[in-house]
Amino acid sequence: MVLPIDDPDAALYAVGQVAAMLHVQVAFLRRLDEQGVVVPGRSAGGQRRYSRREIDRVAALVKLISEGLTLEGARRVLDLLVRVEELEADLDRARGQ
Repeated sequence: MVLPIDDPDAALYAVGQVAAMLHVQVAFLRRLDEQGVVVPGRSAGGQRRYSRREIDRVAALVKLISEGLTLEGARRVLDLLVRVEELEADLDRARGQ
């Protein structure tokens, strides 16, 4: 049986929980959502709910920003990393692996 907690895309964590886990301000998470950088799911009541995959993305953004990148620069880096993974998977499939 697969439980929601096993699914990295299950939106389980409230904005306050994520802020506490990553030592960031709730306002920072809201800004990421408003700018479309990390858009969490919403509960039935409209509250933000984050998945483990979204939490990992926020953590990666925080790390890149702490290293001196702007938010937009960090976003581009992460988007490019996702694209590289997609291209590598395509190449593996084309090679029959």
